[in-house]
Amino acid sequence: MFYAAIAVFVLTYILLLLLPKHRAYVALGAAVVFIAMGAMPLSKAPGAISWNVIMMIAGTMGMVTLFIDSKMPDRMADMLLQKTKSVKMAVVALSVFSGFISAFMDNVATVLIVAPIGLVIARRIGVSPVPVIISISVSSNLQGAATLVGDTTSIMLGGYAGMDFLDFIVMNGRPGIFWAVELGAAATIPVLLYLFRNEKGSIEKPDLTQVEDLFPTFLLVATVVLLISASFIPNKPEVTNGVICVVLCAVGLIRSYFRSGNTDLIKKTAKEFDFQTLLLLCGMFIVVGSVTRVGLIDKISSFFVWLSGDSLFIVYTIIVFFSVLFSAFIDNIPYVATMLPVVQGIAAMTGSPPYLLYYGLLVGATLGGNLTPVGASANIAGIGILQKNGYDVSTKDFLRIGLPFTFAAVLVGYVFCWIFWAR
Repeated sequence: MFYAAIAVFVLTYILLLLLPKHRAYVALGAAVVFIAMGAMPLSKAPGAISWNVIMMIAGTMGMVTLFIDSKMPDRMADMLLQKTKSVKMAVVALSVFSGFISAFMDNVATVLIVAPIGLVIARRIGVSPVPVIISISVSSNLQGAATLVGDTTSIMLGGYAGMDFLDFIVMNGRPGIFWAVELGAAATIPVLLYLFRNEKGSIEKPDLTQVEDLFPTFLLVATVVLLISASFIPNKPEVTNGVICVVLCAVGLIRSYFRSGNTDLIKKTAKEFDFQTLLLLCGMFIVVGSVTRVGLIDKISSFFVWLSGDSLFIVYTIIVFFSVLFSAFIDNIPYVATMLPVVQGIAAMTGSPPYLLYYGLLVGATLGGNLTPVGASANIAGIGILQKNGYDVSTKDFLRIGLPFTFAAVLVGYVFCWIFWAR
């Protein structure tokens, strides 16, 4: 059973890498195989899935669609561009803006909101939009790890480690991963200023987009407020955060129906819903639960401990930079799903501070995704927009920005977490 589980597990990751468009079916297929071979009893499979995580992601996806449809992100981008004087500062401002809104909504949605603005700016001044869109994409991916609702990996960490919204900012009297990400983001600004140092042309100020509905903005703000408030509730049900997100999404959809008298926006939300990610997560939760039951996670944890020689600094360093390397070539969602129990096992074996290793995992896996064009969904989305508009993106084009950007952000986050969480 043990060796068969290893074979299925390794094959699953190979197929996830080779078949990126069919990751959900690969994960679900692997889950079925594990159930069939007895590694995961069928009756236990639903319990292996973190429904709180699934509900949080589902609810957030729906609210993001409503938010985009309201035109508020377009108006925010227009207001930002009216304050900039040169192409260089516009690109940096767009990147910072992308990072800011990405801390509170899905990274891919952020790219879809901001990238069209970048295309317009590039066309008006006659420069290639390729580096502009790449900068927006990597900034969106970076800031997703800052808050509980900013990225799927953050939601997964919050659900697994029992963390609430405020824990990402301040936890046990120490600064949370929010500050590591923000300092990492600040470190990338000089990188972008240098990369775009020759783009000094002026830009035409855009007219302000008319916002069609403020209610979706209120919903997103209410989501953040309620998640923060829920963090103060002792012994709350495990699915509390998920219920908050789903209920507020339902409120927004129901209101849109009564406001318009038709189901057009509901259909649009359903059409744009990322069911693939939800199915992928469900499958991976069962896969990870299966290999945990047969003892593979303990073996992997023991290997990391052996490799580090029981040194906390070495094991922390290995987790961070191994995650950077691995996430550069495979989506960080299945990787983080696998590594969370591994990190917990390492902390238990060595008596290490668990949150140091959790944060190291997230810093490496999320920020490391910017190393290559295929390392993060936000990067893939940005490149897809460029290709649809007739622009080819070479690996060299991406690495020119992604490599120094990743190095600056990861190094700062790595040092920050060690300073505040190593003891």
